[in-house]
Amino acid sequence: MGVLFYLYLVPTLYLLFKIWKWFDEKRDKECYIIDYQGYKPTDDRMVSTEMSGGMIARNKNIGLNEYKFVLKAVVSSGIGEQTYAPRVMFTDRYENPTLQDEISEMDEFFQDTIEKLLSRSGVSPGEIDILVINISMFSAIPSLSARIINHYKMREDIKVFNLTAMGCSASLISVEIVQNIFKTYKNKIALIVTSESLSPNWYTGSDKSMILTNCLFRSGGCVVLLSNKRSLKHRAMFKLKCLVRTHHGSRDESFNCCVQKEDDQGRLGIHLDKNLPKAATRAFIDNLREISPKILPIRELLRFALISVVRKIINNFQKRSEKSKAKAGINFRTGVEHFCIHTGGKAVIDGIGFSLDLTEADLEPARMTLHRFGNTSASSLWYVLAYMEAKKRLKKGDRVFMISFGAGFKCNSCLWEVVRDLDGKNGGNVWKDFIDSYPPENLANHFMEKYGWIQNEDPTTFKLPEEYKHFS
Repeated sequence: MGVLFYLYLVPTLYLLFKIWKWFDEKRDKECYIIDYQGYKPTDDRMVSTEMSGGMIARNKNIGLNEYKFVLKAVVSSGIGEQTYAPRVMFTDRYENPTLQDEISEMDEFFQDTIEKLLSRSGVSPGEIDILVINISMFSAIPSLSARIINHYKMREDIKVFNLTAMGCSASLISVEIVQNIFKTYKNKIALIVTSESLSPNWYTGSDKSMILTNCLFRSGGCVVLLSNKRSLKHRAMFKLKCLVRTHHGSRDESFNCCVQKEDDQGRLGIHLDKNLPKAATRAFIDNLREISPKILPIRELLRFALISVVRKIINNFQKRSEKSKAKAGINFRTGVEHFCIHTGGKAVIDGIGFSLDLTEADLEPARMTLHRFGNTSASSLWYVLAYMEAKKRLKKGDRVFMISFGAGFKCNSCLWEVVRDLDGKNGGNVWKDFIDSYPPENLANHFMEKYGWIQNEDPTTFKLPEEYKHFS
């Protein structure tokens, strides 16, 4: 009897040990956000109505039709009057920025945000094991990551990833790189640096499909400190639950909908094709199809499957002309409390809101971020997240769904779990000094009020008054 007892006991204990070891090792593979620091440029870089109008008016290559197009785009963009532009845009070098202008723009961002984050977190540059930087539109030699390593005298064995041309979805690509490294190596600290270089990318031509980027993109950035160290877990803010990337680069229509190219006069800019909304919708649907089973409860997935069958049967009896634009039909609030949406523009936010049947309260963080900071490319998600934190909406156990889009065409999304109550007192929150004034009663900007007279001008006699060409 005793022998049989031990014959059963030993394998049982071994099995329990293996199970414990598996759970124990899994804890070392988690990806936590310890802290993050948003970038708020100085007020002398703020773009008011007058400054924005002057920046547009000094372009000698556009005429009345282009002015009308820009006016309509800016008025409907959802962007306010306190966004920021690179310093070179306030000089006469805006058409031909120097390499130093581009480097200075990045250095100003790096040195402001990284120093604040490391100082507040108590982490020294020498403790950083992994550095991931994503700046899509500027690549220097030595690399921008090398500039950071040199400035902060980081370790020689630091693992470095320098991403370019990944577009507005680059932040979550960087997060996935860190996540995968954490699955292999224990006790690591990673720093993600995300921003965009606008100094060399202001379009000075007359192609409407390329002028649009001037109306939407603004300066910004963020640095994020992540770790899988158990000793830092108690300080963590968020834990990554899952991340899904969708890439439609193999489709010509998707690949060509957002492209850097030269116009007919040889001026470089970003072309936004009319097929962009269609490409974004297609990538979004495919991304949701993959991530939904990972973040939603089974009961909601079963309900959605039943509704889909019924809807398909009904549609078979309807004429094509009778079919209306359909929503996703799935309730994401059953698995998500907060929606962190890329601020690609008012139309992007409205489209996601419609597709997911979100409320205005769900969309408020993205709308306010677009209004206050504009489209800051890959870093925009962190401004939206900071808004939720500043409003004290993030409680322990809440889940935050991040959604981003980028050229290629890409749609990336992920789910974060809030691991402790966030009181909005984070010293690195860019909203902390003016969060009480948001949301404002009126989001309308003053462009139509100041420049609406352009709509009534005659193309044959139009001449822009000199007063509108000066903004300094």
